[in-house]
Amino acid sequence: MKTRIACALLFTALGGTSATANTLVATQYDDFDNYVLALSWQSGFCQSMKERGRKVPTECRLQQATADKTEMLTIHGLWPGLPKSIAARGVDNKRWMRYGCATRPIPNLPEAQSARKCALPQTGISTDLADKLNAAMPGAGGNSCLERYEYAKHGACFGFDPNAWSSTLIRLNQEVRQSELGRFLAANYGETISRSDFNRALEKTWGRNSVKAVKLTCHGNPAYLTEMQINLKAEQINAPLSAASFLAQSHPGNCNKNFRLDAVGY
Repeated sequence: MKTRIACALLFTALGGTSATANTLVATQYDDFDNYVLALSWQSGFCQSMKERGRKVPTECRLQQATADKTEMLTIHGLWPGLPKSIAARGVDNKRWMRYGCATRPIPNLPEAQSARKCALPQTGISTDLADKLNAAMPGAGGNSCLERYEYAKHGACFGFDPNAWSSTLIRLNQEVRQSELGRFLAANYGETISRSDFNRALEKTWGRNSVKAVKLTCHGNPAYLTEMQINLKAEQINAPLSAASFLAQSHPGNCNKNFRLDAVGY
């Protein structure tokens, strides 16, 4: 019975229309303080998959460099923080980030398996938004189905309208790409940069507080960037990114003094 109820809740969430097309609103478990916007440096992500001996996704095998190097900043996901009502049931942040909407005792939706992304329900987003999301999230659609996995794990239990969820992802990705930080990264495509220069570009874009809100993940030796995770205030999620959007997080990541912005190719 619990499984049938959980599946029904997931189906309802996937097809819900609880918010306007551009406003992201949690209709349940809304007592959380932050979102983590995860953006990949796509060529670095692909390189790390090959070096780790993982199955290289289709979008990596077909990857080509384009004139606009800000396109290397691609969408991984948008992850709501641990709701207070769920933490009160004995759930810590480590368990929440691992299981998301499948966390027990609540929300306890069916677990999203990373190895079976395309077996998950479709998100129900409009065709127009699906095309835009596929362009900004190379793992979406096709035989990778990253958008299904991300929504099932980090969106469904909040009752997010799928169109509002995808619109928010696309908007935030575009704002980072078109910012001073995005232009700095594009200008140094294929080069090694320092963390201090990265931080200066970040501070120039959104102010000093934004520096402590960004966690960078690197791989390899010499190190190259694979992902940035940006901590954002939940109350600011529907506003354009500004100095007021950012919330400090405890760990800056493992990219140390210098790291490369990997170019396309292995």
